[in-house]
Amino acid sequence: MFKNKVIRYSTIAMIIAILAYFIIENFSGAGLNGASEDQIASNPEQYKTTILNERAAKDEQFRTTADSPIADKESFHGLHYFQPNLTYRIKANISPYMKDDKEVVVNYTDGTSEKYEKYGYANFKIGDQEEKLLLLKNESVISVLFKDATSGKETYGGGRYLDYPVSEIKNNVIILDFNKAYNPYCVYQESYACPVPPKENTLSVAILAGEQLESAVHN
Repeated sequence: MFKNKVIRYSTIAMIIAILAYFIIENFSGAGLNGASEDQIASNPEQYKTTILNERAAKDEQFRTTADSPIADKESFHGLHYFQPNLTYRIKANISPYMKDDKEVVVNYTDGTSEKYEKYGYANFKIGDQEEKLLLLKNESVISVLFKDATSGKETYGGGRYLDYPVSEIKNNVIILDFNKAYNPYCVYQESYACPVPPKENTLSVAILAGEQLESAVHN
């Protein structure tokens, strides 16, 4: 996980992020834990409150913890996001990857690489546009590494991430909530090495959800 004292954004960090997500879901006043998709869709204000609570908790983590990627914590005033939008919480059907070449080498921003497993393709629609993303498995974590039409403009050019425990997948269905899409730690500090999204995971549409770049907000 650690190489030449360079901190790698690895499975450990992904699991920490997932654990933090479930803590927030269970203990925030507007948690969505146990809510059906119909219930969430019928109460967009509660959903928005939950997302904003999660973001506030992440800001606090970045501002106060030793493992934060923020070097100048005193000047840190919070991350920048698109407004929560249920349009970008999408049910996707998974086509399991059935070929023998399941092992895939994912390159990292420091020139190293790590082996993942091709889990399957998440197939979904945004508006009238059919899209799909390759899901990558590492230990018990499903990683969605993607770029879209905002990459390099409103959002980080290297792409953004979503992470899920394998247990979240039921009957080959996954909820892709792009409101939770986040930047890798290497955006904030070059000592982190982050996985590069596969070329095929470049969406043709703009995902106007999740974390932005500060420069995009102020320009």
